[in-house]
Amino acid sequence: MSTLQGFSIPSTQIAAVVPAIGSDLEIREQHPVKQAKDLKPGECLVHISHTGVCHTDLHAKQGDWPVKPMNPLIGGHEGVGTIVAIGDNTPNSPVKLGDRVGIKWMADSCLNCEFCRRGFEMNCPNVKLSGYTVDGTFSEYVVSYTNHVTPIPKELDSAGAASILCAGVTTYKGLKVSNTKVGDWVALPGAGGGLGHLAVQYAKAAGLKVVAIDTGAAKEKMVKSLGADAWVDFKTSKDLVADVKAATGGAGPHAALVTAAHKSGYTQAIQYLREGGTLVVVGMPDAELGANAFWTVFKSIRIQGSYVGTRQDAVEALDIAAAGKVKVIFEQKQLKDLKDVYEDLEAGKIAGRIVLEVSKELIIKCFETVVNMDSQSHYTR
Repeated sequence: MSTLQGFSIPSTQIAAVVPAIGSDLEIREQHPVKQAKDLKPGECLVHISHTGVCHTDLHAKQGDWPVKPMNPLIGGHEGVGTIVAIGDNTPNSPVKLGDRVGIKWMADSCLNCEFCRRGFEMNCPNVKLSGYTVDGTFSEYVVSYTNHVTPIPKELDSAGAASILCAGVTTYKGLKVSNTKVGDWVALPGAGGGLGHLAVQYAKAAGLKVVAIDTGAAKEKMVKSLGADAWVDFKTSKDLVADVKAATGGAGPHAALVTAAHKSGYTQAIQYLREGGTLVVVGMPDAELGANAFWTVFKSIRIQGSYVGTRQDAVEALDIAAAGKVKVIFEQKQLKDLKDVYEDLEAGKIAGRIVLEVSKELIIKCFETVVNMDSQSHYTR
């Protein structure tokens, strides 16, 4: 097996563990670390420096989705860190020891089935999901997969890159499948939230006009500063559908990307979308969409589910952020604060994103000698 020269992998680590569905989170300081010799071909060990917190992590803790998580479970799927070991007999690895990489919701897929070949890697029957069906990034070390970790552009700092790996990829992919072109209008219910504020920026980067839907003066100020062309406050509006149509010239937006996890976001979208418009389903309330069949047909509305993104979508989303067109608004906390973060998520108190500092980043020199511990051979990169 190959390990990063000069780096000693500890036997234990700090990790945030959910022992059973619905149980309290435990911060464990003596959680075992998988050693380099135990890595399988294609696996890599990543030393995590930062990880984002997503609402999905709360669902994983509570086990309230129709698809149940494994337990015990280390959650988290927006991790950034450094590869410190790669499993022996890993062929043609696209990443190297010392690379700074991101770990996403989709941890691994077979890459050979019909779904993977057609660009639906996330729907692979053998998909592994970070922080859900395999342990995730709320720990100092995580085992991931060389074919699926994503290199982080040097222009991005690790804390700022973390949330791009889920919230960014998800909104970027949703816009890609929204059937819009430069100059079209897109409505963004939940525009001031963790996903929504990134959707505003990706939409503007794509040349779209944005009508932001949310509530509160602070969120209005934020989304307008990010480039939103129009604002509708769903609490103060007396007729949201009419206000959205008025803001978009009377006909309504060409697409709606609903990131809000509430049924009403979908019901209203069918009403305000213009004829031939696209409703992109991203927010996931465990409920019926509430789409009126008559108006969906009569207005030729297209309903498109969008589930995270592929490896290529992740690269594109990061590249746009690296170019300075998208920036995550986040608050940084420590891994030990995760219990409080979950409580705030449950209470709906968090605006934007939360990023946890898990450990200090490794400083990697430009040239390193890496030792193969089995053969004691050396090579330099």
